[in-house]
Amino acid sequence: MQPLCSPWAIAPLMLLINVPFGYWRARSRKFSFAWFAAIHVPILFAIALRLVLGIAFCFSVLPVYVLAFAAGQAAGGWIRNR
Repeated sequence: MQPLCSPWAIAPLMLLINVPFGYWRARSRKFSFAWFAAIHVPILFAIALRLVLGIAFCFSVLPVYVLAFAAGQAAGGWIRNR
C-alpha cells in the first residue's frame, strides 16, 4: 500500500496532538496516573495516525517524532504556566 504522505509530514501533527496533553500534564501531580496518561496517551494517537495514513514505522524518523512529542509537551506546559 502506498503511503498517503511522508513520515516527515506528520511530525507537525504529532506536535499539535501533544500540546493539549502537555497542558494537562503541567497541572497534574508528578508521577500520578493523570501525569502518566498525559504523556502516554498521545503515543496511541500517533500510532493510529500512522496506521490510518498508511505510514510504516521507520527508525530514521524516530528522533523527529520524539522531538515533536517533546516540543508539543513543552509547548502545552508553557501555555499552562504562562
